[in-house]
Order: sequence, then C-alpha cells, then structure tokens
Amino acid sequence: MAALASVTALTLAVSTSAGSGRPTPSPTSAGAGPISLARSAALAPCMINGHPSVQMSEGVPTPGGYTRSTGTVRALTLMIDFSDAPGRGSARNRFREFFPQTQAWFRTASYGRLDYHPATPIPGWLRMPKPFKEYGIDRGAPFDPGYRELVQDIVAAADPVVDFRAYDLLNVLVTPNAGPSALDTVLSVTFAGNPEAPVADGVPVSNASFVYSRQDDGSGSYDKTGYRVLPHENGHVFGLPDLYTQEGGGAVGHWDIMSEDWGANNDLLGWHKWKLGWLDADQINCAAAPGTTEYTLTPLSRAGGPKLVFVPLDRRTGYAVELRTRGGNDEAVCRPGILIYKVDADVDTGMGPITVHDSQRGSGGCTRSPNVHAELSDAPFVPGETFKDPKRGIRISVTAADLEGDYRVRVTRR
Repeated sequence: MAALASVTALTLAVSTSAGSGRPTPSPTSAGAGPISLARSAALAPCMINGHPSVQMSEGVPTPGGYTRSTGTVRALTLMIDFSDAPGRGSARNRFREFFPQTQAWFRTASYGRLDYHPATPIPGWLRMPKPFKEYGIDRGAPFDPGYRELVQDIVAAADPVVDFRAYDLLNVLVTPNAGPSALDTVLSVTFAGNPEAPVADGVPVSNASFVYSRQDDGSGSYDKTGYRVLPHENGHVFGLPDLYTQEGGGAVGHWDIMSEDWGANNDLLGWHKWKLGWLDADQINCAAAPGTTEYTLTPLSRAGGPKLVFVPLDRRTGYAVELRTRGGNDEAVCRPGILIYKVDADVDTGMGPITVHDSQRGSGGCTRSPNVHAELSDAPFVPGETFKDPKRGIRISVTAADLEGDYRVRVTRR
C-alpha cells in the first residue's frame, strides 16, 4: 500500500519563466512568489529561505521564473501518440479525463484567484515522428537526450497551428498505452523552468508537464480522482516541490496534493497557498516574538478569515499551523482539527521538506479510503491537545472550537 500511495510524479529541474499559445500573445509574469506573495513588516521574520542550491525550496517568496499562479493562466494542452502506441479512442476523451476537473480544483484551492484556462488548438492525436521506444524515456529520465528530442518533435508538429507565445505552460497528455502501466512505473514528470528547453516562437518551452498512463488500481476511484495527477504536476510549474519521499507519503500523507495525488481528493497546505499568492497578509500570523499569544483559525477549505500561523525557528525552518476540515477539495478528512507541520526551506524536492506531526502516533489512522496514507489521517490536534518542542521552547495548544467551526490556538515560545 505504501508503494501505491507514493505513486506520484517525478520532478526534474528548477524553474524559469514560461510563456506559450495561438490567441493574441500577451506577456506573462515570471514568478508567482515575488509578484503575488502577501507581505508585511510583521510577516518578515516568517519569510524563511533556503540556500540557492536547493531544488524547489519551500522558502518564501518563490524565486522568480516559475509560471505565475494568480490571475488568468493559459495551459496549452496537447494529446500525443506514437506509431508503436497509437492513440486509442478519441484524443478529446483523453482531454476530458482531466478537464474541467483540473480547472475546478484550482478554482477551489485558490479561492478563485487562479483562473486556469486549458486550450486544445489541436483537438486530435498529435503523432510523433519516432516510435515511443526510440525516445528512451523511463522513470527518472533526464531531459537529454530523449526529452529534448520529444519536445523538439512536439514543437515541430504543433508549430504550424500553435503560437507558443500565447500560453503560460504546456501540458502533454500522452496516450496511456505508451510505456508501462502506472502500477509498475510512473513516468509522469514535469520540467519546470528547464534552461535547456527548446525555443518555440521566440519563447522557451521550459514549463512542461507530461502525463502518461492512467493511475488506475482497480479501486473504482479513477473516474472521480484520476485527473489529480495533472494538478500535482502543474504544482511544479508554479514552483512547488514533491512532498513524498522514497518511502512514500509518510512525511505529509494526504494533507497536500504534492504528497499524494492518487486516491481521494485533497487540497494544498496553507503554506503552499501563501507561496502561490492565494492568501492575504491579514490571513497569516507570524508568531516570532517570545511570550504567549492566542489566534483564531478558520477552516482552510473556507474562503476568508485567518488561515495560517507560522512559528519561525530560524531563517530556514519553522512550524506551520492551520485548520483542516472536510470541505472544498478535502474529502478524506476524518479527524478535523489543527494540523501542525515543520517546513524546512533547506531541503530539496522529494527529500522531505515538510513533515506533519501526528497527534495520534501509532493509531493506524481513521480512514480506509483507497490510496490514502492512513497513519497520518488522524494527525490533527483537537481542543485539549498540545504540541510541544521542548528543545526550542515551543508549545502549541488547541484551546477551543466554536459553533461556526473556527478554532482557537495558543502559541507559547521562550
């Protein structure tokens, strides 16, 4: 089950700005973080940063160059096939596996701040000039030489119809019969800000997500949640790292789609919503001063109200505190409460930059939803429970919950 729960996408490369399309070309803004991040003098101590060499750091603001994550974002979406893996059925049906669900997911997660527009100027299968096997693509394949050739061939085949300047990112929906089943090997990958990307219509095709076979394990959930591999992959072009590790989703579980994207629907962490520009400054509290302070938190799934308390430990790390309940994109929450997790901006993508603290260690969890990391499903703290870090002199206590579903937390630091 751990292996199944961890079948998500692999991210390679660190990012730079994207642009792409055939509507009227418009300039795109590079870097959601630097442009959209909520800032104030009070939040400055909580804007942790990693070393420049860290791949897809959890630091804020997100470095410039990733696809912007607020406003209207245009996603060029192409369905491709090969002579040794011809597309089965309609390419439009492949498109419908992911849309309009992906649009709705981003609209809900961003509280309407991301207006995601997929475009399919080529409605049929776009045939590649070489058989799939000749590209040499497998799990963890680097950009050269296979992907470079594949992207070059995609650009050459699409260029007569597509003006890449009009788009912000590229989605490549590969025919599912190319390569092995996702139960054996997941090929889905994102190249975010790839500096070696080919140029099309004067812009680098540097932010591209590739989705391969269907992640269908027979549990009956695919038709409802199979699309979620695409929002996960697009999370990378917006600058978000993988939160799963080689051990699977055991560090974060189902509390973020960048950890587990296969199974029941789930949302992003509040920290990621801040990074992406979906929270305002007055929705974030920075608990940097010594002493005791109480805060009110409203459910992350509900628009408006205070959403995040961050307790910085140093300029690289800190604890994030948020309220998770069933609602919005979160459908598998079986123990509503205060989720507490450590953020480390000095840890690479896929190496565990975020760790959720489990309030019920060893319980086995409270859900049996397919492909959900059960142990962390009951991680939130409820009224009367306290998280302690004696070494750092940090105590985070959940003091109350009201009839409106808001919670009160008390943060004490030496």
